[in-house]
Amino acid sequence: MAVWLVRAGMHGEYEQKFLQEKRIYVTWPKLSVNLDVLPDRDGLYQVMSRTYPGSSHAKLMSNVNQVWPFAHDMKKGDLVLMPLQSKPAITIGEVAGPYRFEHAAQDPFYHWRSVSWIAEAVPRSYFGRDLLVAFASSRTICRVHRNNAEERLAAMKAADWKPEALSAAVCPIDSASDETSESINLEALARDQIARLIAARFPGRGLARLVDAVLKARGYTTCLCADDAHGDAYILAGAGPLGFAAPRLCVAVRTDDAPVDRPAVDRLLEAAAKFGAQEELLISWPGFSSPLEKELKAIFFQLRLWSQKELLDELLAVYEGLDAEVKAELPLKRIWTAVAHEE
Repeated sequence: MAVWLVRAGMHGEYEQKFLQEKRIYVTWPKLSVNLDVLPDRDGLYQVMSRTYPGSSHAKLMSNVNQVWPFAHDMKKGDLVLMPLQSKPAITIGEVAGPYRFEHAAQDPFYHWRSVSWIAEAVPRSYFGRDLLVAFASSRTICRVHRNNAEERLAAMKAADWKPEALSAAVCPIDSASDETSESINLEALARDQIARLIAARFPGRGLARLVDAVLKARGYTTCLCADDAHGDAYILAGAGPLGFAAPRLCVAVRTDDAPVDRPAVDRLLEAAAKFGAQEELLISWPGFSSPLEKELKAIFFQLRLWSQKELLDELLAVYEGLDAEVKAELPLKRIWTAVAHEE
C-alpha cells in the first residue's frame, strides 16, 4: 500500500468538488492530453513544454514528476491524503479505480481517479511531526514514504485514525528522503508547531483564556464567565473603554476534543439572548461537523465559527498586542522567507 499526498488545488479551492464527487483530479490547467497514450515521461515533458511555454526545465520536470505517477504509479487500494485548507486537518481516502481521461471535461478536470473517502478531517495534531514535514511538501501530488510513513499510516488506519502512538511519532526525520528535495511549506510547518504549543500551554479552559487575550488585543473589554455543564466557556466582549459600545459579543469556547455539532450552537444562541449580545462567536479547536457548517449559512450575519485555523489567524494578527504574560507562555518570533509559487 503506497501513500500519496494530493492537494485540491493550490489554495484548496477544489476541496468540496473532490469530496462530493469522490474523485481526485490533476488540477494543471489546459493539460487536455490523455496520459495513457504517451510513451513515457519524456513524452509528457514535450506536452508540458508546449502547454506551458516559457517555463524553466526544472519547473517542467517538477510538473512531469507529479502528473506522471498519478496516471501510471497509483494503484487501487493506495492511501490518498488530502490536506485541507479550510481547517487544520487531513481527509484520507483509498484509490478505488484506474486513471481516467475525459477530453470534454471542464478545464482543468481532464484527469481523475475515483476514491473512497474513509476518514474525514483527521486533525493534523494526530500525526507525528516528522510526517507533517513530509505533508508540507510544496508538491501538489507526491508519494510519501519518509520515516516508515506507509507502515505508520496503516497502523493508524487499523486504530480507526486515533492519534499516532508517541513511540512512532518521535523517530528522527530522514533528511535524505525524496520529499526533502522539494521546497517545504514553511508556513504550514510553523503553524503546526504553534498549534502544538498552544495545545500544551492552554489545554481545556486555558484556551478560553487565550481567546480572551486575543479579544482584548482587538480592543474589546471582556468578561470571562464560568463554564457551563456542557464544557462551554463563555466570554462577553464589548467595544469601547468600558465595553458598553457595539458590537457586543457573546463568545463560546468549546473545551473538549470533539468537533462541534448543532446543540452547542443552540446553547450559544440562548446565552446570547440572555446576556443581550448582538453577535455570537463559537470557537472550537477541533473544528465543526460538515453538516453544521452548511446549516449555519442561514444566520451568516449573526454567528461566526472559528476553528483552529481562524483562531491562529487572529492570534498571529494581534500577537504584538497581547498581554506580556500570555506572550511569555506562547513565545513566537516573526521571520521572513521567500515564497515559492507553483504554476
